[in-house]
Amino acid sequence: MKKVGLVALVLATAVFIGGCATPYPYGALYTEIKAPVGAGEGGVSYSKVGTSKATSILGLVATGDASIKAAMANGDIRTVKYVDYDAKNILGVYGEYTTTVYGD
Repeated sequence: MKKVGLVALVLATAVFIGGCATPYPYGALYTEIKAPVGAGEGGVSYSKVGTSKATSILGLVATGDASIKAAMANGDIRTVKYVDYDAKNILGVYGEYTTTVYGD
Protein backbone atom coordinates (compact mmCIF):
# COMPACT_ATOMS: atom_id res chain seq x y z
CA MET A 1 0.00 0.00 0.00
CA LYS A 2 2.90 2.36 0.70
CA LYS A 3 4.13 1.91 -2.89
CA VAL A 4 0.75 2.98 -4.28
CA GLY A 5 0.82 6.11 -2.12
CA LEU A 6 4.35 6.91 -3.23
CA VAL A 7 3.43 6.48 -6.91
CA ALA A 8 0.38 8.71 -6.44
CA LEU A 9 2.54 11.36 -4.75
CA VAL A 10 5.11 11.26 -7.57
CA LEU A 11 2.39 11.54 -10.24
CA ALA A 12 0.65 14.41 -8.43
CA THR A 13 3.96 16.24 -8.08
CA ALA A 14 4.70 15.75 -11.79
CA VAL A 15 1.28 17.15 -12.71
CA PHE A 16 1.74 20.21 -10.51
CA ILE A 17 5.29 20.88 -11.71
CA GLY A 18 4.65 20.20 -15.39
CA GLY A 19 1.10 21.51 -15.56
CA CYS A 20 1.87 25.19 -15.42
CA ALA A 21 1.28 27.24 -18.54
CA THR A 22 4.39 29.04 -19.74
CA PRO A 23 4.95 31.41 -22.66
CA TYR A 24 7.73 29.13 -23.96
CA PRO A 25 8.12 25.34 -23.99
CA TYR A 26 9.56 24.13 -20.70
CA GLY A 27 11.02 20.72 -19.87
CA ALA A 28 11.14 19.73 -16.21
CA LEU A 29 14.43 17.88 -16.71
CA TYR A 30 16.07 19.77 -19.57
CA THR A 31 15.18 22.77 -21.70
CA GLU A 32 17.01 24.12 -24.72
CA ILE A 33 14.90 26.37 -26.93
CA LYS A 34 15.21 29.21 -29.41
CA ALA A 35 12.24 31.53 -29.71
CA PRO A 36 11.42 34.85 -31.33
CA VAL A 37 10.87 37.93 -29.21
CA GLY A 38 9.84 40.50 -31.77
CA ALA A 39 10.68 42.53 -34.81
CA GLY A 40 11.68 46.14 -35.10
CA GLU A 41 11.71 47.75 -38.51
CA GLY A 42 11.31 44.38 -40.19
CA GLY A 43 13.30 43.13 -43.11
CA VAL A 44 15.63 40.19 -43.09
CA SER A 45 18.90 41.92 -43.90
CA TYR A 46 21.13 43.10 -41.09
CA SER A 47 24.79 43.97 -40.70
CA LYS A 48 25.35 43.53 -36.94
CA VAL A 49 24.55 41.02 -34.21
CA GLY A 50 24.68 41.66 -30.47
CA THR A 51 24.04 39.28 -27.58
CA SER A 52 23.41 39.62 -23.87
CA LYS A 53 23.25 36.84 -21.28
CA ALA A 54 22.03 36.02 -17.79
CA THR A 55 22.58 32.84 -15.77
CA SER A 56 20.76 31.13 -12.94
CA ILE A 57 22.18 28.67 -10.42
CA LEU A 58 19.89 26.34 -8.46
CA GLY A 59 17.00 28.67 -9.19
CA LEU A 60 18.24 30.62 -6.17
CA VAL A 61 20.79 33.02 -7.66
CA ALA A 62 20.41 34.75 -11.03
CA THR A 63 22.87 37.26 -12.46
CA GLY A 64 23.52 39.03 -15.71
CA ASP A 65 21.83 41.40 -18.09
CA ALA A 66 19.92 39.67 -20.88
CA SER A 67 18.13 42.83 -21.95
CA ILE A 68 17.66 43.99 -25.52
CA LYS A 69 19.39 47.25 -24.58
CA ALA A 70 22.53 45.36 -23.43
CA ALA A 71 22.55 43.24 -26.59
CA MET A 72 22.24 46.39 -28.73
CA ALA A 73 25.18 47.98 -26.89
CA ASN A 74 27.28 44.80 -27.22
CA GLY A 75 26.68 44.73 -30.98
CA ASP A 76 26.84 48.51 -31.53
CA ILE A 77 23.32 48.33 -32.98
CA ARG A 78 21.22 51.47 -33.48
CA THR A 79 18.32 50.05 -35.51
CA VAL A 80 16.78 46.72 -34.43
CA LYS A 81 15.59 44.39 -37.20
CA TYR A 82 14.54 41.49 -34.96
CA VAL A 83 15.26 39.83 -31.63
CA ASP A 84 15.59 36.15 -30.68
CA TYR A 85 15.70 34.48 -27.28
CA ASP A 86 17.57 31.30 -26.28
CA ALA A 87 17.06 29.41 -23.04
CA LYS A 88 18.89 26.42 -21.64
CA ASN A 89 18.06 24.93 -18.24
CA ILE A 90 19.33 21.69 -16.78
CA LEU A 91 17.26 20.26 -13.90
CA GLY A 92 16.80 23.76 -12.51
CA VAL A 93 20.43 23.55 -11.39
CA TYR A 94 21.95 25.69 -14.13
CA GLY A 95 20.19 28.04 -16.51
CA GLU A 96 21.51 30.20 -19.32
CA TYR A 97 19.35 32.85 -20.99
CA THR A 98 20.56 34.74 -24.07
CA THR A 99 19.00 37.58 -26.04
CA THR A 100 20.26 38.06 -29.61
CA VAL A 101 19.57 41.30 -31.47
CA TYR A 102 20.01 41.63 -35.24
CA GLY A 103 20.21 45.08 -36.79
CA ASP A 104 22.28 47.90 -38.18
